[in-house]
Amino acid sequence: MWRTFLLSKLHNATLTGVYLDYQGSIAIDQELLEQAGIFPQEQVQVANITNGQRLTTYVIAAPAGSGKVELNGAAAHCGRVGDRLIIMSYGLLTPEEWVHHVPKILILDAHNRVKINCSNPK
Repeated sequence: MWRTFLLSKLHNATLTGVYLDYQGSIAIDQELLEQAGIFPQEQVQVANITNGQRLTTYVIAAPAGSGKVELNGAAAHCGRVGDRLIIMSYGLLTPEEWVHHVPKILILDAHNRVKINCSNPK
């Protein structure tokens, strides 16, 4: 039986932009995507710590090293610049996979840089 598990989480991301005139998605710094193992066009769930809203959308890559985390299109109504977000990706795992699975969990600072890597605390 396949089950759905957390694959990666960007915790405490700071929302840096909201843009209504866009087709929709969340733009995330390419470096953060690589560190978290999240791919462009991948579905993510976004939980807004500041206002309690949750949404599901897909990812687009923002320039590497920019620190950008931006809600676009209709999703832009779900946050304001400065809001704190949790961005999560999920995947289906087999019993053989879930026994040893460790999600990539990155806690970010106020500038969207990795402060703590919980999946590899060293």
